Amino acid sequence: MIYVIHIFRALLELFQYFVKSVILKIPVSYPGDPIPNQQSRIGKWANRKIKAMAGWKFAEAEDSHEYTNKANPKYPLTGEPAGRQTWHYEEPQGSKEDDSAIFNPDVNPNSGDKLFRNIQLAKWKGKVPDEKEVPKTAREAASKGISFFQMLQCNDGHFAGDYGGPMFLMPGLIAVLYITKTPWPPGRREAMATYLRNHQQEDGGWGTHIECASTMFGTILNYTALRLLGEDPEEPHMKKGREFIHKYGGALYAPSWAKFWLAALGVYDWDGINSVPVEMWLLPRWFIFHPGRLWCHCRMVYLPMGYVYCSRFTPDVKADPVLTALRKELYVQNYDTIDWDNFRQTCADIDEYSPLNPVMKVAQDFLALYERYGKQFSVCRKLREMGLKFSAEYIHAEDIQTNYIDIGPVNKALNMLSVWIAGGKDNNNPDFQRHLQRVEDYLWVAEDGMKMQGYNGSQCWDTAFTTQAIIEANLQDEFPECIQKAYSYFDRSQIKDDEENREHWYRHISKGGWPFSSAAHGWPISDCTAEGLKSVLAVHKVNPTSQLIPTEKLLSRERLSDAVDVLLSYQNEDGGWATYENNRGYGWYELLNPSEVFGDIMIDYSYVECSSASMTAMIAFHEQIPDYRRDDVLASIARGREFLKSIQRTDGSWYGSWGNCFTYGTWFGVEGLIAAGEPASSPAIQRAVDFVVSHQNPNGGWGENYLACVNKVYPAEGTGKQLGEEQSGVVQTAWALLTLMRAGYTNRAVLDRGIQFLMKRQLPSGDWDQEGITGVFNRSCGITYTAYRNCFPIWALGRYTSMYETKKAGDA
Repeated sequence: MIYVIHIFRALLELFQYFVKSVILKIPVSYPGDPIPNQQSRIGKWANRKIKAMAGWKFAEAEDSHEYTNKANPKYPLTGEPAGRQTWHYEEPQGSKEDDSAIFNPDVNPNSGDKLFRNIQLAKWKGKVPDEKEVPKTAREAASKGISFFQMLQCNDGHFAGDYGGPMFLMPGLIAVLYITKTPWPPGRREAMATYLRNHQQEDGGWGTHIECASTMFGTILNYTALRLLGEDPEEPHMKKGREFIHKYGGALYAPSWAKFWLAALGVYDWDGINSVPVEMWLLPRWFIFHPGRLWCHCRMVYLPMGYVYCSRFTPDVKADPVLTALRKELYVQNYDTIDWDNFRQTCADIDEYSPLNPVMKVAQDFLALYERYGKQFSVCRKLREMGLKFSAEYIHAEDIQTNYIDIGPVNKALNMLSVWIAGGKDNNNPDFQRHLQRVEDYLWVAEDGMKMQGYNGSQCWDTAFTTQAIIEANLQDEFPECIQKAYSYFDRSQIKDDEENREHWYRHISKGGWPFSSAAHGWPISDCTAEGLKSVLAVHKVNPTSQLIPTEKLLSRERLSDAVDVLLSYQNEDGGWATYENNRGYGWYELLNPSEVFGDIMIDYSYVECSSASMTAMIAFHEQIPDYRRDDVLASIARGREFLKSIQRTDGSWYGSWGNCFTYGTWFGVEGLIAAGEPASSPAIQRAVDFVVSHQNPNGGWGENYLACVNKVYPAEGTGKQLGEEQSGVVQTAWALLTLMRAGYTNRAVLDRGIQFLMKRQLPSGDWDQEGITGVFNRSCGITYTAYRNCFPIWALGRYTSMYETKKAGDA
């Protein structure tokens, strides 16, 4: 009878989906209105000042390749070196602590990226901003900001920085290195442990990301990681960690991704894990729920998860005292008495952002029966064998296509483990060795320790925004070398070819696109392609007078056209643009979201950011090369314009899916509509302007914290009491100002107050302080962009200069 109720609830969910999509016609890509259960828990840390480890050295591009190849010459790195950024440790001659880089999580759990910035500033040989000069105009402030920021630019032209934040990434990597008994390079184990200790909160737990309140996801993974790194369980901070875990029911109430890593370590039974059947890959490609239709990040995580799950790999726990101890430490009951099947779908309330839908629960229960009884039949065993073979081949293809970097940090660790298992658990396996060489691509060191980033960096993305900011400020002639180096990076980072056998491996076209990070990573993205293209076109536009790039070194018409081909191919049926590829699935896939902690991960939705960026790039392209696919370009822009209006919220805002949050999304929305020909007087633009103006704080700034993304509501507390100044932050203020200026907003008092806030917050060096987290993904997880505190205030100041100060000078 109880299960009849479960099935009834599942049917009800399907009916509700039908009503929303078919009757109410709510767009699939509409990110939703405020969630019903608003989250208000925030993280809290002890007030403690921690000095950074001394001895860390930064390497980039060819130097980075040289260092890695020297350490393991048998397997030289493949792929374009530009954009690679790695850290290595050299025993310091003096103090082992760096007095210039101090971290206090109670003041700000975000790092200020002091180690990297100090290293780059020490290398700089050019002119340094005069700290005694106080800018009197927006132009002077923008110029000083660029003068500082150019000192951080890498030799290959990209802007590097901390792209950390998520706390669930590094534990997976540590687990794989522990399982495979991989030797630790000097300094790395200590730096990782330092990072994990630094981000433990007062209640003993860790958050899913560095700013959020403690969760079971963060706590179980990071406690386990510290134990694998050699931390004594009787240390006071470890006891507090266990107390938090036990308070919420122990590891049986961890989210599914945490349970998976515990099972891979042998400290959770595979019978307590919901099935991830590799047989799904054998379905015909036209099948309505084929895994090849999933969003690529989702697809590439569950691919190796399926391989490890179906291999049922378990280390020799009895021979390992740490793993044996974890079977006791992580639970409130005797490990040997647990009925694992009863806990496949359990998750602590504090973690559930997307609770398992009744539809998914029924599906998982049927798959549990398949796992229990299917192995009795030879045909099922054969299908599993075939599925494992295909999965191993697909994993290998992903490794080759990305030069063993892989699309992201979660599947990087999972692919490593899968390759090791498939290779007979042999550390000398060439594929595993090549994986090890690319581990450091994801690691970043700051004053809070060594972390695993959310990607192998945000190099191309940050460089594109900075380039456009400088040129819109009309300061390219003042900083020619900065623009020249950035242009060189765009040249080297554009994807030159499509992936081999791409359709077989579910890959979209790549040739002509730009990545988020580096060409070696190999996955182009719509908005990254757009921002890269806009940056190149911006240089081309000013080049006749500024003469920044020799004519023979300008990117050819063919390469620019290739980029537009990619952008046109990304447009979805709804008129918007997705991220890495077109949406291949359906909105109801989200009813089968298995993650519990993330929202909207199942398909590649259309986003305001991707759509606006793609539209504005094609408009800029059309202005310079109007004869290339003219009708296709104009029709695409027109469809995109209607899409943007279709997902605008009733309050006039757009929800930011990749930045924090409404100031970010609304900036993109307005930029896209105005560029596409929407009049500034139109209702859509006026509602957006009214929304932005209504949220200006008394000090002239704007501010949001990560809970805006989680709750889908503009936060009344702005940045919060701890971060920014009086609830305002420089990044959100810059986004708001860019929005208003693009919309032609005429109340100069509002703009002037915002500009004064940015100028007031600028440091004597020309830098700005690191404030709150400004990036987000999957609705619920914050991520760090340390370059945002520089490029966006510069851009807002520069636009103001071009629109007002330059005109004023001309009028005079």
